[in-house]
Amino acid sequence: MKGFFKWFQSSSKMKRWMFLIVIGIILACYGIAEILVSKEMSFGQVGKIIAIFVVGFLAIVIGLVGLNKRTLEVLVESTDERMENKKNVNVKSLIFNKTVYDQGPNIVVIGGGTGLNTVLEGLKKYTNNLTAIVTISDYGEQISNSRKELGTLPLDDVKDSIIALSNQKENMEALLNYNFKTGKLRGLSFADIYFLAMNEVHKDFTKSIMNSNEVLNITGKVLPVTLDQMNITAELDNGYIVTERERIPEVVYDKVTKISRIYLNPSNCRPAPGVKEAISKADCIIIGPGSLYTNVIPNLLVNEVAKAIKQSTAIKIYVSNIMTEPGQTDNYTIADHINAIEEHCGKGIIDYCIYDTGEIVPEMIKKYNTEGQDLVEQNTDKIKGITFLQRDLAMVRDGHIRHDPTLVAASIIELICDDLKYQDKQNDPQYMMLNNKLREDKRIQKVQKQMKKKEKKNSKKPEDKNKKKSKSKFSSKYSERIESIRQADQKAKKKKKTKTPQQQREEMLKKLEKSKFKK
Repeated sequence: MKGFFKWFQSSSKMKRWMFLIVIGIILACYGIAEILVSKEMSFGQVGKIIAIFVVGFLAIVIGLVGLNKRTLEVLVESTDERMENKKNVNVKSLIFNKTVYDQGPNIVVIGGGTGLNTVLEGLKKYTNNLTAIVTISDYGEQISNSRKELGTLPLDDVKDSIIALSNQKENMEALLNYNFKTGKLRGLSFADIYFLAMNEVHKDFTKSIMNSNEVLNITGKVLPVTLDQMNITAELDNGYIVTERERIPEVVYDKVTKISRIYLNPSNCRPAPGVKEAISKADCIIIGPGSLYTNVIPNLLVNEVAKAIKQSTAIKIYVSNIMTEPGQTDNYTIADHINAIEEHCGKGIIDYCIYDTGEIVPEMIKKYNTEGQDLVEQNTDKIKGITFLQRDLAMVRDGHIRHDPTLVAASIIELICDDLKYQDKQNDPQYMMLNNKLREDKRIQKVQKQMKKKEKKNSKKPEDKNKKKSKSKFSSKYSERIESIRQADQKAKKKKKTKTPQQQREEMLKKLEKSKFKK
């Protein structure tokens, strides 16, 4: 009952629409009553009654539309974790706030590394039906002491995806990345201990990861792309074979060549349980961003994964990298990235490509140039059959150029909304929720940009504390004269205050004489 009355608080902005509906009902009822009671009416009276009835009917319609719209806004606002100091009704007592997100689009993200986690971090604010498909292979890299001691599988990508999907990201990151420093557990990782315990409890590795989604209370779920041993082998243009992932960039530089193709060894890796089902049920499939030859393509080379993506009716989106990667994609353009994916997996795996505007601070680009990296060239005219969308995606974080989670997610959700519009589903709850969230995100981004601009202006022109915030044209023009007059007055006052004893006596005598004269 307490939750019900909160709908009538001033902060909920519901009463205005309820009041409008009540007024409309009164006017409409008054018009009908006049017709029923009156036996004879003139044309003027009939017109007056009709006008009152029409106004009342319109008030009811507008009130209902406004009330429904505000109800949806309140529902979305109450579940938006980014909104600070929000003063809206607590709808949790009436409607379970996560229901809206449970009805959100089914989105599958395939890849690995920071690129995948960036996309997950942004999309978890729009839907709960989110699946991250990642690798569980070390690609032949050196095994950590913790893994040697416990005999666990390489789960770094799984762990990082769980952190990205967590509702308490910082706390989850600190917990899963914690390494014990004392006692018998010294040198062991908490994440390795946790996954080993879950595997022992469930006696099944896939189930242990899937149940971790509920135990750790994350948004969506994480699935391994395969449970088989998965090693990457790279064949270079000069025919040289590299069997260790971490040595690929080094060998490419030494041999002054490029990567011709990569393949899995063994080549018959099977998809893990639930992978093909997640792809077939998806409304949208995201590929990338990430290291092209070591994170993106290897996941697509697992048997039947690329085939399942092609057969899916989902929107297939490739999020392009912003910068090239030394030893992998030197001098690569957007077309080169897409051609590499299609050469390994075949055509029909990408419908849309979202890429950045390239408007990045030149100083940052120079820094990357010294490390052998450059902006990915935007030659979109060389690829046919794919729709290219240029969006503002980049941000600078900790001195590195990264994809902005909010901007990437907004671009993807905008595509999904456009697809729902095309299907004439503007009245679908899923479309209404996503569209409202997009508008709110754009409003927040606009406010944040304005605040940043103000901060830059203030930092460029620091104001003196003694100066007034605003100056008139007169004071700004004659400020020097005003200041000189002010100083002269201050000097005169000081002189009056510091009079000699003789001057003081003379003034006293003059005052006495004046008083005698008056008498």
